[in-house]
Amino acid sequence: QVLSLPIVVIVHGNQDNNAKATVLWDNAFSEIDRVPFMVAERVPWEKMCDTLNLKFMAEVQTTKGLLKEHYFFLAQKIFNDHSASLEDFQSRSVSWAQFNKEILPGRGFTFWQWFDGVLDLTKRCLKSYWSDRLIIGFISKQYVCKLLSTEPDGTFLLRFSDSEIGGVTIAHVIRGKDGSSQVENIQPFSAKDLSIRSLGDRIRDLGQLRNLYPNTPKDQAFGSHYNSEWGGAG
Repeated sequence: QVLSLPIVVIVHGNQDNNAKATVLWDNAFSEIDRVPFMVAERVPWEKMCDTLNLKFMAEVQTTKGLLKEHYFFLAQKIFNDHSASLEDFQSRSVSWAQFNKEILPGRGFTFWQWFDGVLDLTKRCLKSYWSDRLIIGFISKQYVCKLLSTEPDGTFLLRFSDSEIGGVTIAHVIRGKDGSSQVENIQPFSAKDLSIRSLGDRIRDLGQLRNLYPNTPKDQAFGSHYNSEWGGAG
């Protein structure tokens, strides 16, 4: 007999997501000389960060991995803690339940289900944008408001949707004549939406979007992603 890589047998496609979570956890955190099927119930958050990064780069087929600020957002999400510092999270451990058993607060899905949706969307529709660092992606709605509220009218950035699995949304600032600012989040685009019309072309269509945060004109940032055979707004 010989030890194989982790295998999960499923009987229906709706079990695919949970199966992938089990394989990922076993592959990353089990010891070679363990008792069969015994896997750590908790792992250091830093090890989880490395695993998520390797998984993201491998799935999306990109050389641009996750950044320190991305890990901070993911830690806030998985631990449901918005008061801890980046350093506080580095000494914590994360459980299997937090990874793929407990439903995220106010949502209908687990952390892994959400992260896997981001992986799938990025792999299918956003690889070149991510690789060009045009998508911040892993950032909270609250932090986006903080970043954009002091920026000129029409400044925007792209983040992965918190409320939907596999969605990317555009946040942009609208500045009133009195100087007041309001940050709007456009309804998230799914892989299906982006297969009909690409993200670049959608950004080109939206006249209220002017500069990619912090200050790159949108045509300069996204021009290479515009689809030349399309005319104006469709």
